Amino acid sequence: MSVTIKSRLEIEQMRESCRLLEQVFLHLEEMIEPGVTTGEINREGEKMIRACGGIPNFLNYNGYPASICTSVNDEVVHGIPSRERILKEGDIISLDAGLIWKGYHSDMARTIGVGTISPEAQKLIDITRQSFFEGMKFAVAGHHLHEISEAIGSYAESCGCGVVRELCGHGIGTSLHEDPMIPNYAVKSRGIRLQPRMTLAVEPMLTAGKPEVRWLADKWTVVTADHSLAAHYENTIVITEGDPEILTLTGQER
Repeated sequence: MSVTIKSRLEIEQMRESCRLLEQVFLHLEEMIEPGVTTGEINREGEKMIRACGGIPNFLNYNGYPASICTSVNDEVVHGIPSRERILKEGDIISLDAGLIWKGYHSDMARTIGVGTISPEAQKLIDITRQSFFEGMKFAVAGHHLHEISEAIGSYAESCGCGVVRELCGHGIGTSLHEDPMIPNYAVKSRGIRLQPRMTLAVEPMLTAGKPEVRWLADKWTVVTADHSLAAHYENTIVITEGDPEILTLTGQER
């Protein structure tokens, strides 16, 4: 495993990459309403990324055919946008995307309700978000990586949610996916000791039912095996001596 410690200049580049990505997400969240297609969301997201001088890092990544992952209801991650997929009142949609700015990657995800959603759906979204912040309590230099993992998983399971095992967070920098891999559940090892200026993408992926998932025939879309709802919350962070800096959460708390 080779985990990179970024220079202060590299952190500045990543900070700007993440700030730009956050602006894209703020705009896309405003688009989410009944009648909008996932294809429209993807087109608008790519347009904004390119307009700010970025490059969509998901597009053609290992063959993925779009810039914005759009995962609806029981789709956990990597849903492929389509002009045929029309959002309906009560749906939930997870947006996952990143961009490259001056060679440095950013990555974030949010799950958003479409119109009025069920209390069950809102609870799942809220727990998924809070599980990230439970993990952040241990995202401090001197702690171990898997303390983050255990905190996320323990909180999620205590709230009755399933924690997806087959997918995890990751390091990030000049590549979209770098070491280390970051599970969202407790593992036997402590993991690496966290050091200042490590940059990580931490991303709980939870279900309202059982944690098992399966891949659809498109080889990308991951869905819950029991068809329960799924939610995804991700930020790019940098480890410091104190509280982590959440690079993709600089504006109003949401």
